[in-house]
Amino acid sequence: MGHDQTTRILAIRHGETAWNRDHRIQGFLDIALNEAGLAQAQLLARALAHEAIDAVYSSDLQRAHATALPLASQRGLPVHTDAGLRERSFGRFEGRTFAELEALYPEDTLRWRRRDPDFGPAGGERLVDFNARCIAAIARLAERHRGGCIAVVSHGGVMDCLYRAAARVSLDAPRTWTVANASINRVLHTPEGYSLIGWGDTSHLDGTEHAALDSLSSRHALTTAALDEVSDGGRTTAA
Repeated sequence: MGHDQTTRILAIRHGETAWNRDHRIQGFLDIALNEAGLAQAQLLARALAHEAIDAVYSSDLQRAHATALPLASQRGLPVHTDAGLRERSFGRFEGRTFAELEALYPEDTLRWRRRDPDFGPAGGERLVDFNARCIAAIARLAERHRGGCIAVVSHGGVMDCLYRAAARVSLDAPRTWTVANASINRVLHTPEGYSLIGWGDTSHLDGTEHAALDSLSSRHALTTAALDEVSDGGRTTAA
């Protein structure tokens, strides 16, 4: 296949929010970046300053848009928002901590933790529907920029689905990869689908006060990644 059929994707999870630190599920709720998250957005833009990027896309939720803004602004590009890049809708789970969910909805929480593709909290999306929505949205954007490179700033659950699509991992398999705040992930898209190039780069965040939280090296369990907005459901561990 010719090179012009390949789109490079820089897939980026949004910076930190206060609810990330509180281990509280955000979903569709429009939570702003905290001070650490705003700093991460600047570090991200600096790290990618020399990348050739044709367009910057983000979820229409402010935590993703604010992460994308410094990256786009340094190039004189707009941030194009797309609701298809939103985090999974978690219905009645939103605003709750993982501990609260276990106490309030133990059966639903168990199905979520087991990554049941057909499960969706009351008022929220099923995992299988969320996966179809966000993977199709990224493919649609990639198809606009064949032969080029796009930055896609989105959410932890979206990053998880993208990894699975690129690495050919099933929706119900336990996660063994990171989805750290403001991490840089590299994926290719062609008419045949996605392929994985690199994942979980947080080297640009080293030296910040939250590096221990956000770098999440393979030595540590991803407690925060599992509890923040976790649209993919279930506990996760790093390889």
